[in-house]
Amino acid sequence: MTAEVITKTAPGTVAEVAARFRALLDAKQIRVFATIDQAEAARSAGLTLRDTILIIFGNPAAGTPIMSAAPLAALDLPLKLLIWDDNGTTRLTYEPPETLATRRNLTADSVTALNAIHQLTDALT
Repeated sequence: MTAEVITKTAPGTVAEVAARFRALLDAKQIRVFATIDQAEAARSAGLTLRDTILIIFGNPAAGTPIMSAAPLAALDLPLKLLIWDDNGTTRLTYEPPETLATRRNLTADSVTALNAIHQLTDALT
């Protein structure tokens, strides 16, 4: 059985960890499709939310063959990393590629290229 999500702890504030992650992606020439500051969006609606940033990123060379083989994988790709404050502790949460493989009935080999998310997040912890 595959874990539905993986959560890790990272040193620094949500903003600091998000900046480090974006720099790491830039250094590896991994495309950032969007950065969504969900706490800021809540503030703009007059609400409060703990610091929460969602980064959507990926490599079209890795994701395109997966979406070609299983069109509904486009619901899961590009990859997403949630960086959030848990009472003063910064957490990183993401769905592992193995979950995508199970959900979309893909072979484990077909999502091997996506496994870089484990090493990328380990670099932040």
